[in-house]
Amino acid sequence: MTIRDDHDLAADLATEAGERLLQLRARYGFDDPSTLKKAGDRGSHEFLIEALGRLRPSDSVLSEEGERISRSAKRVWIVDPLDGTREFSEAGRSDWAVHVALWENGELTAGAVALPAQGRTLSTAKPPLLPRLEGQRIRIAVSRTRPPEFVQKLAYLVGADLVPLGSAGAKIAAVLTGEVEAYVHAGGQYEWDSAAPVAVVQKAGAFASRIDGAPLMYNQEDPLLPDILVSLPGLAQKLLAGISHLKEDRNDASA
Repeated sequence: MTIRDDHDLAADLATEAGERLLQLRARYGFDDPSTLKKAGDRGSHEFLIEALGRLRPSDSVLSEEGERISRSAKRVWIVDPLDGTREFSEAGRSDWAVHVALWENGELTAGAVALPAQGRTLSTAKPPLLPRLEGQRIRIAVSRTRPPEFVQKLAYLVGADLVPLGSAGAKIAAVLTGEVEAYVHAGGQYEWDSAAPVAVVQKAGAFASRIDGAPLMYNQEDPLLPDILVSLPGLAQKLLAGISHLKEDRNDASA
């Protein structure tokens, strides 16, 4: 592995972790999903922790599968070794990912999202060119297992179709590649679910925020980051206005 800078490191590590996960899939098969999930989570975590410890020994790491090393570090790698464990354990599904991001002095500075079963990695090393908005009907990516009820109302309000997908990384990648125009989620996520894809979103010039428009904050005392809006830049204000309208209606109904 040739390492030139943090952007390349994030991309290389995410890609290699993804390749190892594909090998695990081939080795274990899909007859025992629980065992495959555990092997994927643990194997990818151990690879990333070892590699970052060796290549960036002074940095801290926050992983879904392990504890934070240091809250006061100025450089923290935020990783999700296997985002979309359910999809990883299902034959034929490609909507799972590996996330590797770097938070540095208050902001995300590098990141990569590997989509191993799709054969691609999106990263800040070579941020993707955003698709154009051509006046087509909006498509909003949502969780395939727990889509928020308010997103269904939002889709009706703004004239959008909902597209169920697996991991958060796969859904955000779908915005960047033109498969959907937005991703909206509320109801529970953590920093590692979005740090790497948001780093790529920001570098590519797309939009990302909390669903109330507040900025997404990382390396916080509590890693819970429960909601997110990602969209092509021309849609952000329309979606935020729709969400605000739904909130006002809910408040009026409860008054």
